[in-house]
Amino acid sequence: MKQFAKRCLSAVPVFFGITLLVFFMMNMAPATIADAAGEGEASSAARAALEAELGFDQPIPLRYLHWLGDLLQGDLGTSYRTGQSVGRMIGQRMGPSLLLTGTGILWAVLLGVPLGVLAAWKPHSGWSRLAGGLTLFSFSAPGFFLSLLGICLFSVKLGWLPAAGMYSSGTGGSLPDLLRHLLLPGAVVCLGSMGNLIRQTQSAVGEVLGEDYIRTARAKGLGEGAVVWKHAFRNALIPVLTTVLNHIPHFIGGSMVVERVFGWPGMGSLLFTSVNSRDYTVIMGVTVVVALSVLGMSLLMDVVYRLVDPGVDWGGEGP
Repeated sequence: MKQFAKRCLSAVPVFFGITLLVFFMMNMAPATIADAAGEGEASSAARAALEAELGFDQPIPLRYLHWLGDLLQGDLGTSYRTGQSVGRMIGQRMGPSLLLTGTGILWAVLLGVPLGVLAAWKPHSGWSRLAGGLTLFSFSAPGFFLSLLGICLFSVKLGWLPAAGMYSSGTGGSLPDLLRHLLLPGAVVCLGSMGNLIRQTQSAVGEVLGEDYIRTARAKGLGEGAVVWKHAFRNALIPVLTTVLNHIPHFIGGSMVVERVFGWPGMGSLLFTSVNSRDYTVIMGVTVVVALSVLGMSLLMDVVYRLVDPGVDWGGEGP
């Protein structure tokens, strides 16, 4: 427990370092929300007045301290673009991102992990060739390409699935309509995540299958199913869990490219719009949420490792 507390404390300066770096890099950009709002027509005096009203005339370190003080009080600020609370905007977008990326990654786990195990068990079979093909396709095809390909094929050519949005207009937000809109972007997220899961699972299980205790289990007459799933897969869980848990922060941050192409109202789409409009408070709010989720997953990994293998210490090394 003491080591876990130390890990939590060590995450604090990392979090503030992330926010400091993002804040300074963002505020070093040559344009501000005043330029975006004016679209080149507002006078220099009007832009200067707007920048003074928003606090852009103050030094960057002082502005960071003001933002940090508000953050420590639980206030993420107000959007320059919409005038709404940043916390409220993020709360509205988090649910769709959780639904989209959570569904896609769940499909990737349900399909990729068993396929990786089968490919390691039968290295020269059709399962292995299928795993290799999907892995290559997953790593080589960018998300925007998969999104446009899916829209072209299933929406434009075949007309089976909608091309954009979370609901169709006039449906009242029904569950069947939501599932139809979710299927295509969820499949793109699944394909983008599946390659890494297949590769890590196949590598981990293949390595374990060469161990002496696996040969001993087979010599004792255990069936192949018990050897592969009960012994080999169980002892290969740590690298597989690492890969799965590393995808969890995407639940919060969303898949920005996929959400943008499909018009999905999630966190990734919100971040894209905020960057494009120089809405710095929203960018920092999303940064805070994503940084906390990544650091939280790092601590969760330590806990999961200890549950799977008590011999692993909190520092990630063996005893």
